[in-house]
Amino acid sequence: MIARLRFALRSLSIRNYRLYFLGQVVSVSGTWMQQVAIAWLVLRLTGSAFALGVTTALQTLPYLFLGPWGGLVADRVSKRRLLICTQLAQVVPPVILWVVAERGAAQIWMVYLLVLFRGVINTFDNPARQSFVTEMVGRDRVVNAVSLNASIIQAGRLIGPAIAAVVIATLGLAPCFILNALTFLFMVGMLLLMRPAELTPAPVLPRRKGQLREGLAVAARTPELRVPLGMMAVVGLLAFNFTVVLPAIARFTFGGSATTYALMVNFLAVGALGGALVSGIRTSVTQRMVAWSSVAFGVALGAAAVVDDLAVFLVAMIAVGAASVLFSASVQSSLQLAAAPEMRGRILSLYQLVYMGTTPLGALVVGALASTVGPRSGLVLGAAGALVAGVVGIWLQRRSSDPSTSGRGETILSAGATAPARR
Repeated sequence: MIARLRFALRSLSIRNYRLYFLGQVVSVSGTWMQQVAIAWLVLRLTGSAFALGVTTALQTLPYLFLGPWGGLVADRVSKRRLLICTQLAQVVPPVILWVVAERGAAQIWMVYLLVLFRGVINTFDNPARQSFVTEMVGRDRVVNAVSLNASIIQAGRLIGPAIAAVVIATLGLAPCFILNALTFLFMVGMLLLMRPAELTPAPVLPRRKGQLREGLAVAARTPELRVPLGMMAVVGLLAFNFTVVLPAIARFTFGGSATTYALMVNFLAVGALGGALVSGIRTSVTQRMVAWSSVAFGVALGAAAVVDDLAVFLVAMIAVGAASVLFSASVQSSLQLAAAPEMRGRILSLYQLVYMGTTPLGALVVGALASTVGPRSGLVLGAAGALVAGVVGIWLQRRSSDPSTSGRGETILSAGATAPARR
């Protein structure tokens, strides 16, 4: 057991990745802490749940318009330097929120503008941050490092809100914002402490016309890229929005309170953390693994949709959390390994586009269905979406493995594999 855990954490033996991991744990926890503080600030200013929805939408809206451009910039410059710039830019919104909240001068339009600005920064930060992983750990550990990154997000979901609860109860809302600003500066410090000589940077792409279209064309004609992105588009739209209905399930299905909802989120995060560690044991990713992880996600959501006992539902939340992370980590790992180094930023920006960009539309669809049919229907829709995506993915993989249709078997993306040539 200890040997398996050590193997799952093997990327941490690399000094640069250890610094990155530590910085991300602190930064992501600060981000989740700020998310809680912003939600309370919006409710304090408006008393409107709709305003909360607008706030969430504004954070993800920039992905729909700027996502591919963020990936192109990541391919054209040093990713480490770009991350230093984006992390410094991330300091601005929380500092302004701290000032206006401390003075009692906050207005809802200010919050909207600042979360929109943060969303714009993230469209450039995310593809650079994700593609930078390979430069730190190399191809042989990228699956492990991507899984550890997923564990950071889940740990942040547990740590950040807990810190926010203590800070808000003792010091108020405003300190949450300045503390979050400091976490970004901490991340900058970790990036500066890295040893550039120990990185394996991708070639910096010379500036020329048509590079954005080139990235889209490569993704469209390469099955190892097209199929995972297509699956993520479906699952991201329908299945990953299941969290929208959890508060309603807690209140109306089980007759619970905010504490019941908090329990659901905590069990979900525990499962996701476990799923990330299990994913970290793998050394390779295939299209079949991606497809079957989507099926597992659908089965877990379907099971959660039909159980009537709260204790059993919480156990199902563990399975949902684990399966969701296994799927997202599988997709991202397969894209990291299949993309040519000089195109990795653009490909991962497409991942962000289909993952984050579908969130506002999917949330509206799931929310509307849950309001008219019932809270559990949101889980059923997500289960159906994940199952369909997985079954289609399995069919495509088997079809590509059939010599009569493709002439070759499935590509195994691992340390020893190289991506198919593409131009």
